[in-house]
Amino acid sequence: MAGVVSAEPSHTATLAVETDAQVADAVQAAMAERAPVEVRGGGSKCRFGRPVEAASCLDTGALAGIVSYQPEELVLTARPSTTVAEIVQSLTPHCQMLAFEPPDWIPLLSGCTDVPGNAGGTLGGIVASNLSGPRRIRAGAARDHVLGFRAVSGRGESFKGGGRVVKNVTGFDLPKLLTGSFGTLAVMTEVTVRVLPAGERTQTLLVLDCAEDCAIRAMTAALQSPYDVSGAAHLPPDVAALSRVPAVATAAAGVTAVRIEGPAPSVSSRLQALRATLARFGALAALDDAESDTLWREIRDVTYFVAAGDEPDPRQVWRLSVPPAEGARVVAEILFALPGQAFFDWGGGLIWLALKRTDDAGQAAVRGALASGAGTACGHATLVRADASVRSRVPVFQPQPEPLAALTRRVKAGFDPKGVLNPGRMYEGV
Repeated sequence: MAGVVSAEPSHTATLAVETDAQVADAVQAAMAERAPVEVRGGGSKCRFGRPVEAASCLDTGALAGIVSYQPEELVLTARPSTTVAEIVQSLTPHCQMLAFEPPDWIPLLSGCTDVPGNAGGTLGGIVASNLSGPRRIRAGAARDHVLGFRAVSGRGESFKGGGRVVKNVTGFDLPKLLTGSFGTLAVMTEVTVRVLPAGERTQTLLVLDCAEDCAIRAMTAALQSPYDVSGAAHLPPDVAALSRVPAVATAAAGVTAVRIEGPAPSVSSRLQALRATLARFGALAALDDAESDTLWREIRDVTYFVAAGDEPDPRQVWRLSVPPAEGARVVAEILFALPGQAFFDWGGGLIWLALKRTDDAGQAAVRGALASGAGTACGHATLVRADASVRSRVPVFQPQPEPLAALTRRVKAGFDPKGVLNPGRMYEGV
């Protein structure tokens, strides 16, 4: 099965399905027997989220393949277990891309680079977890590119949402609801996504030897400029040293990276203008296309927190979403309390943390640092990598205030009244 990786959970039974009708029959049987199932396609995200409270597995790995691709309409429809690698291979000859830049987290979740069968994950896994890369600041999240789907609800009923055209505004926006629901509401059997033209050139401007506060100001200036920046990240010295890009690894300082993409003449012109904008923040250097691709792939896939070979990095990894102005403070507070490393993406709005292993993954320090001066949360934190025993005890996703938690329970009950689809994957008992 393409994209399969070694799985953490073990199941007493596995039911493989190949058609929508078989998915519906399997869900109806689970309802009748009150026997919850873990829904799994390629298995690339089985270690992301809480351990599922189910003894059996609904294997959708056979629901794979591109159904329809219309380059002139910028629309692609595929079965959920289609690998991202296969989709990229189909898009590249037409100079098109998945603009939300889906990351390959298989090495990150495993902790090491030596992962058998790594095909970069599947479209269904990316959509189910709503994962987006550095280009999110310009192109939006994965859910902004999902146009439609076919699925089977926890009631065992086949239904669809959205459509196969870009201009589709009829009815409820169910694609946005299902994207990021981690398979707790329905089993997707087909997904339609929007694709966009790929840039002819990609170049990156580096600002060298910036501390975190300075780096966030530099990224903010770049993002507020008229130069259509498509990526802005900051690597502190200890993280920059791990890069495979020589100019970054040998900088012996913090490195702030700003990416520009598009037609060659436009990229060249905007890069020169951006130099003038960022010169006041420090010494500047530029990366060519190949070096830029390597750097942004490292940032996208969080390779700095992955050990080379088959011995996994033992650290626990968090992903924090914060207002950029709070980023430097949040990181300083956490790393004062716990040993670890951090870097910034999304102009400072996304923080990646790798912390020394503890029984509670350092959640008190991590979530405590998110509290603003007024005592209210200024962001949210997701525990991306930790042992199953830790993820079963520690809230993986940011705890919801009661009104939002009640809404989550009502939505779950509406789609899956018997709680048979991935119970407990996001929140305990849901």
